[in-house]
Amino acid sequence: MNQLKFHNIIVWVAAGLILLGATAGPSQALTAREIMENVDARDDGDNMTADTEMILIDKNGKERIRKMKVFTKDKGRDTLRMQFFLSPADVKDTGFLTYDYYDGARDDDQWLYLPELHKTKRIATSDKSSAFMGSDFSYADMTRRVLDEWKYKLMKEAKIKEHKVWLIEALPADQTVEDRYGYTKSVLFIRQDIFMGVRAVHWLKQGKRIKYQEMKTIEQIEGIWTATEVYMKTTKNKRTEHKTVLKWRNVKFNQKLDETFFSVRQLEKGI
Repeated sequence: MNQLKFHNIIVWVAAGLILLGATAGPSQALTAREIMENVDARDDGDNMTADTEMILIDKNGKERIRKMKVFTKDKGRDTLRMQFFLSPADVKDTGFLTYDYYDGARDDDQWLYLPELHKTKRIATSDKSSAFMGSDFSYADMTRRVLDEWKYKLMKEAKIKEHKVWLIEALPADQTVEDRYGYTKSVLFIRQDIFMGVRAVHWLKQGKRIKYQEMKTIEQIEGIWTATEVYMKTTKNKRTEHKTVLKWRNVKFNQKLDETFFSVRQLEKGI
């Protein structure tokens, strides 16, 4: 399963939500595109289940905590993702389903089930830059970025927590991509030893805002490098407007998940 994920996904979210890695060695002289191809190709496991905690923090430091159950499955090079909110009561049984297509020519499908209305809403492409469930992650962040939709430039090398990283500028390839993500530019921090995104800065199209994303905790689970705590904050004029923390627990790969589980019918039925 390949993703810009937490984490894209989210997973994510994502996204885009988490940026993934691969096999080439950091000592090789790679172009920005080659680095991102390695990121895209890294094995991130299959048939995954996890318990997730989403912490929403407003500008005054007040927290709201939401708990979810997440399921993901690969279908060829595509990724199916289902998540259900377990608590608190105001979001309980809300469900979110994503068909994350590897082919950039096909727009990802996303559905949100709202239990109070007994209604499933399909997320339109024009809405994918908006906030997912009041968080700092957008609907587009909850999917993997398609390589060909971005133009890459290798900026420089640096260190994060004693690990060497590449800083790569990513610009939307066209107006459609910019509108979908709502980003005019991103700078991606890719760890050289495992080809995994560990930090990102996103310049938003609207409101002169900047979002800062960081993989606070990365663990190797069943041989898969996995971000288990992801942080995103939105700022305007260098002032924090809102923050979101995603914590992943009980992450398990190679679970028995049938493709039929990832359906709108199951989304509305719940778990």
